Amino acid sequence: MDVSMIGKGLIIIGAGIGLGMIGGRAMEAIARQPEATGKIQTAMIIIAALLEGVAFAALFA
Repeated sequence: MDVSMIGKGLIIIGAGIGLGMIGGRAMEAIARQPEATGKIQTAMIIIAALLEGVAFAALFA
């Protein structure tokens, strides 16, 4: 097994954990301040997209 494949797998696992944490923390923030739902969701989507981009870059690099 190639060592780079292990690294890529770890990056994908880390991205999955990060996406889960982003979603969970966003739900906590919305529960605390429902009036800020739009701003929280927008920030969450931008961060999640950037994180997924890093994960896809790791797959194809």
